[in-house]
Amino acid sequence: MSWVQKEIRLNERRRGCHLVHKEIVGQLPELKNFKVGMANVFLQHTSASLMINENYDSDVQKDMEMGLNKIVPETFPYIHTAEGSDDMPGHLKSGIVGVSLNIPITNGKFNLGTWQGQVLL
Repeated sequence: MSWVQKEIRLNERRRGCHLVHKEIVGQLPELKNFKVGMANVFLQHTSASLMINENYDSDVQKDMEMGLNKIVPETFPYIHTAEGSDDMPGHLKSGIVGVSLNIPITNGKFNLGTWQGQVLL
């Protein structure tokens, strides 16, 4: 039985929902060495989050951002504002959506549904 632990870095992005599947897979050439396994992708950030969602229609990412902004408005009278007005909403979204993904590996690839990909919020 073998395993790999690796730290990868994603490119900086403006706030929003961004499909990062290709960027993550591109930094994990070791995947091809695993016939069966599980990948845990963990985000070391307190005001961003990861999820699996639609990878085909970019309107889904736009709608996710709009929906989350309605659930977690920037205009709420937050107490924690030292790092800017958008920081606390990011913390809340991170708490709601989460910072880790468990993805099955089959025959050297992430075993996701046809329309699934990793999304950074």
